[in-house]
Amino acid sequence: MIIFDEIKADRANMAYTKAGWDPIFSAPAPAKILIIGQAPGLKVQETGTMWNDISGDRLWDWLGVSKQTFCESEKIAVVPMDFYYPGKAKSGDKPPRKGVADKWHPRLLAAMPDIQLTILVGLYAQKYYLDLPKSATLTATVKDFDHFWPKYLPIVHPSPRNNIWLKKNPWFEEEIVPDLRKRVAQLLSTEE
Repeated sequence: MIIFDEIKADRANMAYTKAGWDPIFSAPAPAKILIIGQAPGLKVQETGTMWNDISGDRLWDWLGVSKQTFCESEKIAVVPMDFYYPGKAKSGDKPPRKGVADKWHPRLLAAMPDIQLTILVGLYAQKYYLDLPKSATLTATVKDFDHFWPKYLPIVHPSPRNNIWLKKNPWFEEEIVPDLRKRVAQLLSTEE
């Protein structure tokens, strides 16, 4: 049984499977770039296409890639902290369920041995993958990106909800995004 089917058959995911939802992730073996975010949004869950929303448009711009390259390149993987849309909260979506990453990420990452850059989108992924204190903030973590680069790059979520954050922190798009685009272009152009 492949991991996709195992995730669908997992008892913890039965409500999603019964609703006709598939787990949303992409883990091609030749991937060089891995994007780990929170969980799919409702539009992404319904269409089955990763980052298929306004946040994805901004993410593709930050990466310097087209939607087609993002979706069809075997060099870009997407493994969220949860594989299913978690539902609405008061502000935004609910957080990813606990335990999903613990159970599935090690196997998915082991199947992609050539990952050279992991982009951690948002604080859930950053706190899970980086050795951060509980008090760590997203702004401080993203600002300290040099500490984790070039293996990891912590970034803010590209959601329009973060437009205010982006206005208050212009250094992100002025300094970090150009370096990200260069690194992504380099990794996509290598034929190793």
